[in-house]
Amino acid sequence: MTMKVGIDLGGTKIETIVLGEDNDILLRERIPTPQGDYAATLEAIVSLVRRVETSVGDFSRLGIGIPGAVSKQTGCIKNANSTCLIGRDLAEDLSEPLSQKVVLANDANCLALSEASDGAGAGEDVVFAVILGTGCGGGLVVKGQVLNGVNAIAGEWGHNPLPWHSESDVMMPCYCGQSGCLETFLSGPGMAAHFNRIDGRTMTAQAIFEAGEAGDKACREHMESYAYWLAKGLASVMNVVDPDVIVLGGGLSNAEFLYRRVPELWAQWVFSDRVDTRLVPAKWGDSSGVRGAAWL
Repeated sequence: MTMKVGIDLGGTKIETIVLGEDNDILLRERIPTPQGDYAATLEAIVSLVRRVETSVGDFSRLGIGIPGAVSKQTGCIKNANSTCLIGRDLAEDLSEPLSQKVVLANDANCLALSEASDGAGAGEDVVFAVILGTGCGGGLVVKGQVLNGVNAIAGEWGHNPLPWHSESDVMMPCYCGQSGCLETFLSGPGMAAHFNRIDGRTMTAQAIFEAGEAGDKACREHMESYAYWLAKGLASVMNVVDPDVIVLGGGLSNAEFLYRRVPELWAQWVFSDRVDTRLVPAKWGDSSGVRGAAWL
């Protein structure tokens, strides 16, 4: 039987999936990501792969979605919000102990490919997929093909500045060296940092959404600010690539509030008399990226 094996290397979790010939899930497992420790991350991935081999047998090729890109110049990882990966040749460092070919791709590209193929964007010409989680990634699929770009940065909207910002929007520093990047507003840690600055409470983005839905006034107001930031960021993307559908993935994509509120807001910044772009959650949830990695 032909199997496809993928790994999603995220900021908080490492997930593996094994897909059968009909893309049915044969195995799925998650483990925590060792924080800031490259050697421990390698060990965790190798251990995970060994358990997959024990469960389903040997395979010859492994796809991995990473929170960054592979430099065409060096073959090493660049632009990763998991900064311990930057400058590392992850494919080579895993190929030797695993004795198999390892293929890397941006995790948002994996999400976009999965959702454009048989997910929430299936049948559409232009699909923009967003990861709202530890970082703020993006991937673009046009007529079934992932756009990677000459610099391997296509879709990296998270490192454009927040557009049409107001005086109350504080430009926080980003790990990339700039300030005011969309990632500093829209990632989970970014949203939480802005809330802590305003309110003084230390809460995760998920906790803020939950408290806001339960009636916490300050959290609800911050949810509204987040919707404005997201609407502005997506409007700037729409003005460039005009996607048929925008698919949200990552932990913050579970906030149902966003799918109602953001489309109510974004028209004021989209350069059109009407907006037909759909904003939808990933059909395959937070496992969509790992499915795309398996297809690598």
